[in-house]
Amino acid sequence: MYATERYDVIERMLRDDARVTVVDLASRFDITTETVRRDLDHLENTGVLRRVHGGAVPADTASTSEPSLSVRTQRHSAAKAAIARRASGLIPPDFQGSIFFDAGTTTAAVMQQLIPVLADGNIEVVTHSLAIAYPLSEVPSVALTLIGGQIRGLTAAAVGSGTMRSVEGLRPDIAFVGVNGLSAAFGLSTPDAEEASVKREIIRSARRTIVVGDVEKLGREALVSFAALSQIDVLVTDGMPEASLQTALDEANVEVKVA
Repeated sequence: MYATERYDVIERMLRDDARVTVVDLASRFDITTETVRRDLDHLENTGVLRRVHGGAVPADTASTSEPSLSVRTQRHSAAKAAIARRASGLIPPDFQGSIFFDAGTTTAAVMQQLIPVLADGNIEVVTHSLAIAYPLSEVPSVALTLIGGQIRGLTAAAVGSGTMRSVEGLRPDIAFVGVNGLSAAFGLSTPDAEEASVKREIIRSARRTIVVGDVEKLGREALVSFAALSQIDVLVTDGMPEASLQTALDEANVEVKVA
């Protein structure tokens, strides 16, 4: 097999499995590990992947990688819709209290699912996300509080010391929290330190935390950890976690709901 053919196969494997190892590739192609490493070096130089210990992962899985809000809205839309339906079902029809929506495209999908319930006016809604607040502001009967602060353009979320102080002064009954990475060793993580600080305060303040994220986030580690698995109550995702992560979630008493 020519090198260019191997490059195509490696790219497909990364799309399907989100990781390749040097040993597995050497066995698959019947080539030396040195040749595999040269292939991976080439693909890293062309922006296809990122080298990690023992292999490689897609380039966009770097710990600081964070697509824009508009790009993320288009990604995994079917999975987000399924997760949102499953997560919204955790709110009983007669629920009265308060819900905090963290910034994120999956939490926004949950909000959209819950609009008929929120429109009854018996639920206080709090968010620091412009993308979540705007559609809710168009529903006259929704009791909505938008927390202000410095707006981070990439995610349309308020961040900073003022935002954190506002969150510290709240005690929402339920918080829906988004995540960029969730792993057994590193817990919940996100690329930006300021957003991590706000997420940390949301989880500390909430009586019950429901984390929503597609299966692609599971096993990943972004730059900044903002919570341990033991600090959350429920994980709603669209696929079963791999065995070691599931064990860690069980030990942390986290309920896993699969959409």
